[in-house]
Amino acid sequence: MTGDPTDQRPELIDIERFFADPQFANPSISPDGTRIAYLAPHRGRRNVWVRGVDQTHDDAVPVTHDTRRGITTYYWTDDPRWLLYLQDTDGNEDWHLFRVDLDDPAAPAVDLTPLDPGSRALGAEPLPSVPGSVLVTMNRRPLFFDTFRIDVATGETTLHLEQDDPTAAVLLDRRGESVFHTVLAADGTVEISAIDPTGEKRPLRRLGGAEHPMGVYPQQVTADGKGLLVGSFQDGDDLRLVRIDHETGAETVVAAVDGHDLDIGGMMLPGVLPPPVHTYRRSGEIFAARFVADRPHIEVLDPQFAEIYAQLQKLSDGVLGTLSGDDSGQRWIATFVHDRDPGVTWFYDHTTGEARLLFRAYPDRDPNTLAPMQPVGFPARDGLPLHGYLTLPVGVEPRNLPLVLAVHGGPWHHDSWGYSPDAQFLANRGYAVLQVNFRGSLGHGKRHATAAIGEFARAMHDDLVDAVEWAVDRGYADPDRLGIYGGSYGGYAALVGVTVTPDRFAAAVDYVGVSDLANFLRTLPPFTRALSINNWYRYVGDPEIPEQEADMLARSPITMVDKIRTPLLVAQGANDVRVVRAESDNIVARLRERGVPVEYLVADDEGHGFENPENRIMLYRAIEQHFARYLGGRSADRSEPPSTD
Repeated sequence: MTGDPTDQRPELIDIERFFADPQFANPSISPDGTRIAYLAPHRGRRNVWVRGVDQTHDDAVPVTHDTRRGITTYYWTDDPRWLLYLQDTDGNEDWHLFRVDLDDPAAPAVDLTPLDPGSRALGAEPLPSVPGSVLVTMNRRPLFFDTFRIDVATGETTLHLEQDDPTAAVLLDRRGESVFHTVLAADGTVEISAIDPTGEKRPLRRLGGAEHPMGVYPQQVTADGKGLLVGSFQDGDDLRLVRIDHETGAETVVAAVDGHDLDIGGMMLPGVLPPPVHTYRRSGEIFAARFVADRPHIEVLDPQFAEIYAQLQKLSDGVLGTLSGDDSGQRWIATFVHDRDPGVTWFYDHTTGEARLLFRAYPDRDPNTLAPMQPVGFPARDGLPLHGYLTLPVGVEPRNLPLVLAVHGGPWHHDSWGYSPDAQFLANRGYAVLQVNFRGSLGHGKRHATAAIGEFARAMHDDLVDAVEWAVDRGYADPDRLGIYGGSYGGYAALVGVTVTPDRFAAAVDYVGVSDLANFLRTLPPFTRALSINNWYRYVGDPEIPEQEADMLARSPITMVDKIRTPLLVAQGANDVRVVRAESDNIVARLRERGVPVEYLVADDEGHGFENPENRIMLYRAIEQHFARYLGGRSADRSEPPSTD
């Protein structure tokens, strides 16, 4: 606590502690159930460690040794000798698949996908019919993602499936056989066909369009190869999990929760975020599905897992997050989503009933000093229901506080209940933090998603302003101390906030945000363009059509830069391939020409977001001082805030 006995605020948590890599993250169990892998610091970066299931971290061995950039995604193989992981170079997203030898963990990793610059590997899938191999999709041909079979031990690579249409996908069963074909039609609908043993395609279904801006997810062949699991709105407003039959095309609901969408957010970062559908490792059978709610909702679909789930629920007051089971389906590693205690991980053996805590991501952090995340709801000015989360600082009367509106990216993502480093950091510094799922955010129904068509810098921004007004009207927020902060689309939203409504916010932070919608679309990686029908082209426009380009420029902060008078902090990764550096360079240059206060951080070894701890610490130290100077929150740094020169 602070020195004043009447001050009930918790101590300021050091930025170095707050934004250090977690001590433990992304755990999983080996197929045979004897070992655990996870991420932990090693040589100054996140690396993969392995230990016996009954051992502690003191017995663990680091099996990767990256010193340049932390590792996020790794894979067990069916051979206990090998483990695989993905890595890019300084955030450029040109992912390569590497192999490490668990029998010789000190040996250098082997690159199984030595690709040319601009090409990338998209993960590794097991192929049970060919032991010792994995299927890897990569674009050796820059515009086409083909599937290759890689022999893990030798590295021998064989073309397994060539894709001739960048808008199409061939879906494989567990034997690696082609069983379904999907293609994105010119009108934005997804055409699903069955592939017969002769190779002939039989049309089965057409799904959606603009209500699936990120694509139809999931697209998962059932364990028996006779059905395809997809997310479908059918004739309603809720996204359901349905099965399309290979023979008849009949559509059967597998999981649905009235008033709630299937949560496809985990498809954006598989292995790190919880998936929409949980399946048994050996059989591939589905046993649970995840839905969006005030707190995420798990819909159990298998009686055997119902018994396991009942025991897992006893281990935490959070919500089940990622789940890794061995081949027997008896030994499990479970993480839990929690707003104040992230990354709590348990081991559970259903055969013996043994359950034990393995680790907490941040063992030195007291959850009781962190702030609860409260679900909130209110109507937009046109009546559209909006859902969000309010995080209030601990130990302070929740009245007339400085408030930061934290805007999520995408824009086709959504904020959900769970641990938010941004919200907790800002609340610890004395700010109320408001996160709102503005129109276009996924997870809140078809009407909510499609209400964003044509509404960049219009109704989408109105939703954010309405959210702030709700907080002011409720007395939570001081109308003269409002800040806006976000990354990617959230960075664009921050720039819109200080251009479209220049008098509303007292400070703003744009983190890898878009300033010029037309330039942003023109500089996206070329292979993304064929898949942009239902998102950027449908919701924003095509910059190659003059009248649409003119409209996009009218909604671009770069063309409204003369309206900016709000103090601004801009942060950018030099290697960002999604929002290129010019998006930040250009708006900073224009502001400096006018003498508007702007601080600019560029990380030369980062891409679309800062991953390395020293860069995160640099960023959040600047955010702390920026908001402290202009909104009046707490700061651990008593020195003069950084210069804006």
